[in-house]
Amino acid sequence: MTVADVVGRTLVRSGIDTAFGVVGSGNFAVTNAMVAAGARYVAARHEGGAATMADAYARMSGRPAAVTVHQGCGLTNALTGITEAAKSRTPVVVVAAEVTQPRSNFYVDQTALARAVGAVPMRVDAADGAADRAAAAVATAVGERRVVLLNLPLDVQGQEAAGNEGQAPPAPASAPADDAGLERLAEALRTAQRPVFVAGRGSRGAGCRAALEDLAGRSGALLATSAVAKGLFAGSPWSLDVSGGFASPLAAELISGADLVVGWGCQLNMWTMRHGRLIADDAVVVQVDVEAEALGAQRTLAFGVVGDVRATAEAVADRLGAVEAAGYRTPEVATAIRERVRWRDVPFEPLGGSGRIDPRALTIGLDDLLPAERVVAVDSGNFMGYPSMFLDVPDEFGFCFTQAFQSIGLGLSTAIGAALARPDRLPVAALGDGGALMGASELETVVRLGLPMVVVVYDDAAYGAEVHHFGPQGLPLETVRFPETDFASIARGYGFEAVTVRGADDLSPVADWLAGPRDAPLLVDAKVVADEPSWWLEEAFRGH
Repeated sequence: MTVADVVGRTLVRSGIDTAFGVVGSGNFAVTNAMVAAGARYVAARHEGGAATMADAYARMSGRPAAVTVHQGCGLTNALTGITEAAKSRTPVVVVAAEVTQPRSNFYVDQTALARAVGAVPMRVDAADGAADRAAAAVATAVGERRVVLLNLPLDVQGQEAAGNEGQAPPAPASAPADDAGLERLAEALRTAQRPVFVAGRGSRGAGCRAALEDLAGRSGALLATSAVAKGLFAGSPWSLDVSGGFASPLAAELISGADLVVGWGCQLNMWTMRHGRLIADDAVVVQVDVEAEALGAQRTLAFGVVGDVRATAEAVADRLGAVEAAGYRTPEVATAIRERVRWRDVPFEPLGGSGRIDPRALTIGLDDLLPAERVVAVDSGNFMGYPSMFLDVPDEFGFCFTQAFQSIGLGLSTAIGAALARPDRLPVAALGDGGALMGASELETVVRLGLPMVVVVYDDAAYGAEVHHFGPQGLPLETVRFPETDFASIARGYGFEAVTVRGADDLSPVADWLAGPRDAPLLVDAKVVADEPSWWLEEAFRGH
């Protein structure tokens, strides 16, 4: 066995069941070794797409994923997707071939690249210990919720290696909750009149919803999430859905009226709290997180509690006892939530005409047609609030939001990774025209994999965010406006079925496709009104 064989086999035995990548000469052997050991390999058309697919797969499956890339250029192509995953603390192992001779045209300082984007660099330096190093890479990714770059030098890969089992380091122990902090949080909940819980990425673990709902019931708290945890409280009569720039007017009103805001595995950052405007001046702000350094990193807190979300919520519930407080849960609030918390229930005058459809009307129409069991992936751009807030999802595994780095062009690859993680649900990719063209090569991947995906392109023939930000200042916009693109024809060329939508009546082919047999994926080329900025974008730019 070679080092490449041992590393590939050990990665799979350590918990990697799916790898995404683009294979070249440098990563050919290790990728085949992973496949021989039982892993599924998904060939992307670009390394950036592969990295984002792995990110989305890990988020939606709850299991670590791998990315396999060629030395040098293969890694640099993947860097944007790697950066998004690193910022989101997604457990991913990037297996990269490496040249160590500076005179090679493939040479870059791959260790420095990893550190620059927030990933953890590791290297297999010799045949001896190769299995241990590979096992440690997976353990670090999972135990510390990190992206690990495992460099495999070309001059080491072919060396003969012992096929022994790799020994992973022990998993880091969860930080114990501080008794004083637990009691302080319990007392804050006892005295609060209008508590609100905001659950984030750290609340997507097993049992977290039940623990938070139980504690919220005992304390009378309303329930909200950050964007990445959308769907966590779906179906609850006390759910406000997403807090922050995406929040509906009623959700924003109720959150800003809270006298206690508790962030559960949530940074309470500028997006989730609208640059602080969703927190009343006299509100008590508390944060619960497994990492002490995360507490107060984004805003000033009354206090923080170090601990796992589920364990902390259960411990505080024990302190409160079985009595349920009314808190924020009044009959008036219940009625308001039932009638007005969803964006689609907020009255609006549809825009349209001139062959373009209002994005709100478009998305409401799609929401009515698409099955409830869906997994929605959203790209970045002026359009992104519409699918994020007008498309319902069944739970926190129905929404995949790779937006920590705010790069456009990741949406389609996100949908592919999510679709492979959740084959029981209809995958829906919501893209802007700019992002759709950036990631268009992966349309072939959707067809090749036989994914019954719906891709919706919100086409305003521009980089809409820039148009609406700089246009009112009278600045020239020629650099961010483009001729209309026939996305339907592009999609058909890849093997999609496609429909162009300029009005609500044009959505009927979507219903026909959903009725079956769904032999090919469907692209909806939606020509959307471009006259107004989206509400969330105005909020974001005001914050700047």
